[in-house]
Amino acid sequence: MAKRVLGIETSCDDTGVALYDSEQGLLAHALYSQIKTHQEYGGVVPELAARDHIRKVIPLVDAVLEQAGCSQSSVSAVAYTCGPGLAGALLAGSAVAKGLAFSWDVPAVGVHHMEGHMLAPMLEDNPPTFPFVALLVSGGHTLLAEVKGVGQYTILGQTLDDAVGEAFDKTAKILGLGYPGGPAIARTAEAGNAGRFKFPRPMIDRPGMDFSFSGLKTFALNTVERELLDQQTIADIAHAFQEAAVDTLVIKCKRALEHTNGHRLVVAGGVGANLHLREQLNAMMSKRKDDVFYPRIEFCTDNGAMIAYAGAQRLHQANSELEFQVKPRWSIEDLPPV
Repeated sequence: MAKRVLGIETSCDDTGVALYDSEQGLLAHALYSQIKTHQEYGGVVPELAARDHIRKVIPLVDAVLEQAGCSQSSVSAVAYTCGPGLAGALLAGSAVAKGLAFSWDVPAVGVHHMEGHMLAPMLEDNPPTFPFVALLVSGGHTLLAEVKGVGQYTILGQTLDDAVGEAFDKTAKILGLGYPGGPAIARTAEAGNAGRFKFPRPMIDRPGMDFSFSGLKTFALNTVERELLDQQTIADIAHAFQEAAVDTLVIKCKRALEHTNGHRLVVAGGVGANLHLREQLNAMMSKRKDDVFYPRIEFCTDNGAMIAYAGAQRLHQANSELEFQVKPRWSIEDLPPV
């Protein structure tokens, strides 16, 4: 029997809601971005993020149900992000999700945010099959994992300091490019000259698959302080930074595939929308005669669709209890297999 799962995502600064049907697939989704709210501060303000989620979740739920042509009575369960993420934002979404589940007399299931990202490509017409290596790259996370099935995750490497998306944001701020930094760096780098600046590729000379991106940010700062900045110099620095970050990710992905004898790579998270990263990963995987999978661009950033899908995979864990607990820190290796 088909199950319809409403997914609610509120881990950071995007409010996402979606409705997923276990037989028909994704029925509808909606997203509210808080970028304009946080731009003047140069980053996410947790208290403002939580307040915006409270204001936006219910209107988005109504919009998604209307878009799907479904009533509340057709919803089988409510899935929500219970971690990792900003505590206040997680509490806002979790409380609303539990309240809806109680009022509709359906169970609720807490979803791991990173599992949602890893499974997002399953929503596409050509989904990957298990096993695969997953690269999760966002403002809060950078990790490589071996994925043998839903809930069967082994972390191969992760960042020891800044996530790659965080490094993009901080470098963009140093260059005066605004927030969010990823798209700003990518746009500016298009006009940059290759070779004028050479940035390090951190930790590629060490064994293993861990990452470190704080040094790239510091290198960008030191470069800015010794140069006379004009538009072209800013573009050249942005180009060099992006090249270094992308090269590092590609090198570590290749190392992970060799370590696991893998032939499929899944790329998820906001930085997965970076076109230069996609070009370089596509070239590397094509040379290996292996396959790489991405979610559509709109599902690279945080969204409700990935939470609805992940929740549908874990309906056996759903419950009708009113109690809930959010987990701002939560290793994906702690999840039980499905």
